[in-house]
Amino acid sequence: MDGWQSGTEHEWQEFSSGDKLAAWRRLADEACEPNPFLESWYLLPSLENFDPAGKCRLFTTSTDNQLTGLLPVEYCQQYSRYPIPHLANWRHPNMFCSVPLVSKGHEEEFWQGLLDWADANAKAALFLHLTDLPADGQLFAALQAVIARQDRAAAVVMDEERAMLKSDHSPEDYFATSMSSKKRKELRRQAKRLSEEGDLTFSRQSDASKLEQWIDEFLALEQGGWKGAQGSALACDPYTSSMFHAVLTGAARQGKLERLALRLDGKPIAMLVNFLTAPGAYSFKTAFDEAWSRYSPGVLIQRENLDLLARDDIAWCDSCAAADHPMIERIWREKRRIVRVSIAIGGPLRRMIFQQLARKETGAPAKGL
Repeated sequence: MDGWQSGTEHEWQEFSSGDKLAAWRRLADEACEPNPFLESWYLLPSLENFDPAGKCRLFTTSTDNQLTGLLPVEYCQQYSRYPIPHLANWRHPNMFCSVPLVSKGHEEEFWQGLLDWADANAKAALFLHLTDLPADGQLFAALQAVIARQDRAAAVVMDEERAMLKSDHSPEDYFATSMSSKKRKELRRQAKRLSEEGDLTFSRQSDASKLEQWIDEFLALEQGGWKGAQGSALACDPYTSSMFHAVLTGAARQGKLERLALRLDGKPIAMLVNFLTAPGAYSFKTAFDEAWSRYSPGVLIQRENLDLLARDDIAWCDSCAAADHPMIERIWREKRRIVRVSIAIGGPLRRMIFQQLARKETGAPAKGL
């Protein structure tokens, strides 16, 4: 890729086709930490639906004309409820991980490039804010190392844990140790009683067979529950609905989609979407029919989802669930630590202002990560 400049920003539309799209796909497959939400099949439909004006830019690094890192960034005017201009990674509410795509061996080089670029292109931004970073991975360790080496002020401003599936146990053994014998017995009873209501079937698919119909069924199932009543279901907004159609189609095309369905007389009563990005996976969305809640269809389909443990190519699965989620944490016992960090950029005056802001937010000086 002649003329590829490292440590720079691009209009995201430049990466929608051709050599740059191909390079992006290669980077995703070779990344030191997988992140489906920054792969082209997920991020491009997201940008098309939520950033048609092109405010988001793609920051990239490269070595020897090979793309080695990518992160969507934007200039923001609001920080939480306050009018504080800053730089941030671009995201939307249905992106559950923001770790950049970075080639193995280029972790520190990527962060060095991003911070150099932010220093030189701060404009009105008072700091760099990075959200939804897994704190136990190679890339966060590399960021910590770069921050420490530069003696650059930084602070963790949010730190939480969410459910994760990571175990050497078989699905059966894991389930036996995660729930009491009393709860397992009750779940078997519920499954038996549910099967007496009609023809109970389970399916697991990783191809594109009847995918559009499956997507429509999922959207209707989710909208029929509490999310629909609150207006937060995917189908409640034409843009999130469009994005969902596009990303599942794209994931299936790339061989990275797994979809589970529990049906009663052919009608879905629980459905689940996984993104398979070896060596990890992300449990993206799930929905169930609340009319059958007395039989725990959501838990029954999660029981089937434990078969991820039997896959040789998948070592872990991120639940993408909120911290302390009442259902998934009954089954998945491991935790993934997720943080938000703010980092000083620019010259001395800007960094002094950042120190004051960080102390106000955290109650302590921003000494580092």
